[in-house]
Amino acid sequence: MKTLQSVKALHIITGLGVGGAEQQLRLLLRHMPMQCDVLTLTNPGPVAEGLRADGVRVVHLGMRGNRDLGALPRLVKFIRRGQYDLVHTHLYRACVYGRLAARLAGTAATVATEHSLGDGEIEGRPLSGGVRTLYLASERLGAATVAVSDTVAARLEGWGVPAARVHVVPNGIEAVRFRFDEGVRRATRARTGLPERAFVVGGVGRLVPGKRFDVLVRAVAALPGAHLLLAGDGPERAGLRRLAAELGAQSRIHLLGERDPLGDSADGRTPGIPALLAAMDVFVSPSREEAFGLAVVEALAAGLPVLHVTCPAIDDLPAAQAPGARRIGTGTEELVAALRGHMEAGARRLPPPQVVRRYDIARSARQLLDVYDLALSAAPGATGATRGRAGAAVPGGAAVVGARREPVGPEPAEPTGTG
Repeated sequence: MKTLQSVKALHIITGLGVGGAEQQLRLLLRHMPMQCDVLTLTNPGPVAEGLRADGVRVVHLGMRGNRDLGALPRLVKFIRRGQYDLVHTHLYRACVYGRLAARLAGTAATVATEHSLGDGEIEGRPLSGGVRTLYLASERLGAATVAVSDTVAARLEGWGVPAARVHVVPNGIEAVRFRFDEGVRRATRARTGLPERAFVVGGVGRLVPGKRFDVLVRAVAALPGAHLLLAGDGPERAGLRRLAAELGAQSRIHLLGERDPLGDSADGRTPGIPALLAAMDVFVSPSREEAFGLAVVEALAAGLPVLHVTCPAIDDLPAAQAPGARRIGTGTEELVAALRGHMEAGARRLPPPQVVRRYDIARSARQLLDVYDLALSAAPGATGATRGRAGAAVPGGAAVVGARREPVGPEPAEPTGTG
């Protein structure tokens, strides 16, 4: 019988560019007691560099696209050679290929996290019958599916994933990184060219249509003297820049590109997300559809008042847990009115609310370890739970029961990576 500390785990993820799921993986691995390697199917981007800096082995499979079936035998071979006790997959493509590869490789237990499932889209792509069918077929090959919120869990169950297979492990943050500092606020405003006393609205996220940052640009443009700090990159960046110019607000709309969610650049010249939050006066999340809403939780940790259209991380909870957050409608006029109210009231910093403690990354890591424990205990041939916890296998030996909810070019011959 192995302890969790002696388990060898492989995390498979679709890519390692800057994104919520990717950064969440990096944070979680800092709190895992076992050896964890990471394999990315594509795009070993900035998060891969961060993981390597943390001492994690990162391997790039070199997958060429969703239909690169030649990647499957390479993935099976890699898992088999690594003799992993547990495989954990993240994001749609990695979940589909990774669960199948782990089953073919004979891995004892496979867990998947669903990070980005919306009502009508998954990871920014429209849902189709084929996508859903393939997802459900591969889901049955794993031991458990982790949802990052009760909202995502309900969506999975609505698809037909048995409730007993779904475990809620919310995203988490290192709240201390976002603690407000007046000196950081002044320095960041100076570095980003903001007037010292300007009213600053903020947003963070991928610049894609679903995030609706065009609404935020229009709202800030309608408020003379207000500035917008928008951190993120994506296909909408050029369009947002044009929109700001058309509205005569290009000097007040600051499109900053991707920024490190964990802190400033190594040379200290480029402010990361924590410093940018310190420079803001109010945070806005205009997206109609979110799986969790990590940026909102980070903004609350920074003491910012928040305006959001939807955020399962707090919408699923009593309002008293996040008193600084206000849910608004989707219209531009309502957002303008809400921002004007904050502008007239003046800048204010709030104490981090109760919800921030709820979403501590160490707490999320402990909950994930419970899922691992159950998955390994339910594996065929397991002699007992890794931490003395009994798990049960359903017929076929694949599923974990006891779901928990939060209370309300040329093909490479082998993958390449660093050890």
